[in-house]
Amino acid sequence: MTLLDRINGPEDLKDLSQEQLGLLAAEIRDVLVETVTRTSGHLGPNLGVVELTIALHRVFDSPKDKLVFDTGHQSYVHKLLTGRYPQFHTLRQTGGLSGYPSRAESEHDLVENSHASTSLSYADGLAKAYRLRGEYDRTVIALIGDGALTGGMAWEALNNIAVARDSKLVIVVNDNGRSYQPTIGGLASHLSSIRVSQRYEHVLDLIKTTVTHAPIVGNPLFGALHGAKKGLKDFLQPQVLFEDLGIKYIGPIDGHDEETLELALRRANEYGGPVLVHVITRKGFGYPLAESNEEDRLHQVPGTGGKPAADPGVAPKPAKRSWTDVYGAEIVAIGARRPDVVAITAAMLHPVGLAPFKAAYPDRVYDAGIAEQHAMTMAAGLAMAGLHPVVSIYATFLNRAFDQLLMDVALHRLPVTVTLDRAGVTGPDGASHNGMWDGSILQVVPGLRVAAPRDGSRIAELLNEAVEVGDGPTVVRWPKGSVGAEAESVGKIGQMDILAVPGPGLSPDVLLLGAGPMAVTCVEVAQRLGDHGIGVTVVDPRWLKPVDAAVIGEAGRHRLVAVVEDNGRSGGFGDAVARLLRDHDVDIPVKTFGLAQEFLEHGSRDEILETAGLTPQHLARKLTEAVARRTPDAAAAPATVDQPRRASTQEPLPE
Repeated sequence: MTLLDRINGPEDLKDLSQEQLGLLAAEIRDVLVETVTRTSGHLGPNLGVVELTIALHRVFDSPKDKLVFDTGHQSYVHKLLTGRYPQFHTLRQTGGLSGYPSRAESEHDLVENSHASTSLSYADGLAKAYRLRGEYDRTVIALIGDGALTGGMAWEALNNIAVARDSKLVIVVNDNGRSYQPTIGGLASHLSSIRVSQRYEHVLDLIKTTVTHAPIVGNPLFGALHGAKKGLKDFLQPQVLFEDLGIKYIGPIDGHDEETLELALRRANEYGGPVLVHVITRKGFGYPLAESNEEDRLHQVPGTGGKPAADPGVAPKPAKRSWTDVYGAEIVAIGARRPDVVAITAAMLHPVGLAPFKAAYPDRVYDAGIAEQHAMTMAAGLAMAGLHPVVSIYATFLNRAFDQLLMDVALHRLPVTVTLDRAGVTGPDGASHNGMWDGSILQVVPGLRVAAPRDGSRIAELLNEAVEVGDGPTVVRWPKGSVGAEAESVGKIGQMDILAVPGPGLSPDVLLLGAGPMAVTCVEVAQRLGDHGIGVTVVDPRWLKPVDAAVIGEAGRHRLVAVVEDNGRSGGFGDAVARLLRDHDVDIPVKTFGLAQEFLEHGSRDEILETAGLTPQHLARKLTEAVARRTPDAAAAPATVDQPRRASTQEPLPE
């Protein structure tokens, strides 16, 4: 039996010797590498916090003491130490452990939101509540990375924590110099200077060991010198940034020395007020492949899905191009033609596809750190000065910059293009990563144009159209994963592409509009319906906002309009189509198919789409039934398809 087998909860750590703790750390790293390289997930961040997580659980008493993970992608070690080792092989698999903290999994998990820079605000509220309730024996610990400290929300929280002098709150800054890539900004430079400067500690040790041995005056003299330590810190180590805020600072501490970490954390816990413990770690520590990876220290690895490793003697199959890769190549081509085009990222240069643009035009890329709000308003300023900024972020993180897009960009009708990677269903990343909200919240922004490419060629096409718009903002959104087969158009309706028309002898029964890659799904749906004698016109709208006015006339030629999107159904493209037809008194029933308006469980993209009823088989069956209800004497029979676990389609409207 291994040491890890014996850990059923944090209490089992407290009696282990230092030697045993070292062995346990090695076992944990082995499990992380073996599991995460198979299931996919965040490997580098967790390898870097093994000793830190062990020390946290030895010093504090979870769940009585509350441990709040910022972002949560470094919580795998925490899961292993809180009784979930037997299930760890199910990480990020359907029905298995989440890749982030999960309240449903354990009483030791508190915050599920995987959006960065939030932990300090949670912790501030928790600590204040325990103080008001007289629960003075409880400590709140926030574990936040130096990357997350670049987010403005973290500094708003620090401003409030600093004046809550009686809050038992320990802030652990896990400083590895990286978020995804090396951390950007003035704070990063500040922390870097601390990371490489040990002069303060060395000088203070020298004073203590020499002066205190002086006869008679030794201890009083040391006390006087120690009283001047603030000035010494100012000169030797710029840690006073935090102490000037009123937050006690301890550090920097070697984040891979478990014994030293424990000592620092115990001192922090005994202080009784807000304390910041600055811990220096190495992302990917203990795994040579991660440590030598300069791009992101294996921040996230794809996983083999249980398949054996590739035979080194066999040439690997060419990797499929991702949507992000296609975008990355096209934005470089646009940059060559348009010197006014500049790019902005929020600490994710590589994940959003801007690394090639950075390589080609290093002076035209701005990394705002984990600060989407600032990135968007900075883009407004760039646009006001005559440039055309392209802000590239994940769809789920657009939520944070909505106010800035609305009031700073759209209000001034500025030419800013926003590209949204990971739009729609992202799969195993979990509820807070699915980009299923932007299609709804963007519908309310005046003057905004929103495009959704159905395939790789359309990314290039629509991106070029977007950057040509000079009188307002544009958005181009696409999903996670590999681009599929191209779907060529067979005609045009307004600015929309026709992808399929009713077959010979079939009447135009259904006008089927598919948003983005769902348009390709709709082509297969049309083929299935054609086999049942139902004529379908499939249209890719290309631009989801505003809805092309050509829909009005085309809807009148059909008996039913249906819209398919992998966005939440409330307020999405389907609702916009229905509203347009109502406003023009087009009395045609409209069915909308999309994601249920709920937080989705993690699973593969295909599994989630199956559950939501957004597969060709399920959509064909529902549309066949809808057409049959409107044709009582029709011979069309419903397709024999199993009912999915949860359908999210609107019920047919009455005649």
